[in-house]
Amino acid sequence: MSVINVAILGFGTVGQGVCEAIDTHQDRLKEALGKEVKVRAILIKDPVKQREIDPSIKVTTEFKDILDIPDLHVIFEAIVGEEPGYTYLSKAVEKGIHIVTANKAMFAKFGPSLMEKAKRHTVSVGFEATTAGGIPVIGTIRQLLKVNEIKSIQGILNGTSNFILSQMRKKGLSFETALKQSQEKGYAEADPTSDIEGYDAFYKLLILSHTAFGRQPDWKDIRRRGITHLTAEWLQAAESFRLRFKHVGSLERDGFNRIKGEVEPVLVHDTHPFYGVEDVENAISLKGSLVGRITLLGPGAGKCPTGSAMVEDFLSLIQGKYTASPESAVHNGEVLEDSTGQWVLRVPANEDYQRWIPLFTLKDRIQLGDFLYVFVEGRKEDIESVLTSQEQIQAVSILDEIPLENAVKEGIAVS
Repeated sequence: MSVINVAILGFGTVGQGVCEAIDTHQDRLKEALGKEVKVRAILIKDPVKQREIDPSIKVTTEFKDILDIPDLHVIFEAIVGEEPGYTYLSKAVEKGIHIVTANKAMFAKFGPSLMEKAKRHTVSVGFEATTAGGIPVIGTIRQLLKVNEIKSIQGILNGTSNFILSQMRKKGLSFETALKQSQEKGYAEADPTSDIEGYDAFYKLLILSHTAFGRQPDWKDIRRRGITHLTAEWLQAAESFRLRFKHVGSLERDGFNRIKGEVEPVLVHDTHPFYGVEDVENAISLKGSLVGRITLLGPGAGKCPTGSAMVEDFLSLIQGKYTASPESAVHNGEVLEDSTGQWVLRVPANEDYQRWIPLFTLKDRIQLGDFLYVFVEGRKEDIESVLTSQEQIQAVSILDEIPLENAVKEGIAVS
């Protein structure tokens, strides 16, 4: 094989990024692989739309034309939605073609079955670009799993939501105005539901779970909440406590091997690595059994970052660097849940909070307009009791920081 033949499914932002990355980095790819990488065909949806594609590349609307290409080695899939992406990739795997995908909704649902099918047909599946754009989190997890056991994951997984929250806080914009700005800049789609209601981050969290833990939690058990209910006043009140709102996905495996997950707005201290992650950037913190905490920051979306992730994934795939991510055992009782926590509560200014505030340690408070914002610390059971009995009160949890120190260092005394 002197040439590696590839095809691209979809020629939107991501598909174009893959094509450009292969074209502009051909010399580096050839140096790394010892072979030329040749784009043989591109699958498109609209045959009328004008596109700048090299005339030597076959352009088609029929997937059968892609499968009929002689000696096709790899397919890059950059289609939106579960179908027809899953069907196309299934057929490619059955024919012995390696696949690289950026389709998070499809891969969250069908990734496990695709990977099982790929194993049976002795081909590889690359999915780095499904999560966090240009940040190599999948590769990092795979590398860590050679020795480490992943304990927990926290991540700002959606750049659009992060951009909206940044603009609301810094400029005092309403949610609607910040959303409109994100659409004008091309960060949010005309229908932004997937971003602002947390579905995009939800899919990415499921992919991370399967990669790190070998399986996913039940979808219905993952709490998912978007950012549409937040106001500029909320964000600015948090800032006065040296806290910031971030839309975060979290995963943790307890001592009984149960996986807990949630996607929701949370507050982070100014000491947390996510505090300074602004605009469309993504960030992911992993805690390993030996390495402790690793935090990865970078662009979460866009033509170049996502195209880069797919091509780097392709390189690892061809070089055979992938390792399996089997489910590892966890000893019972290894992780103990702490029932205490910190919250910021949004209380109507006329509410007699003196009735329940003795349940907590009062850290700080501030009044803005018609609302009082109260920063407290206490038991989770008590905050749940207050929220159940006082419907007009809202509460946002403060995210526990994954500690820098690992378990080995914590047990060593320095003399």
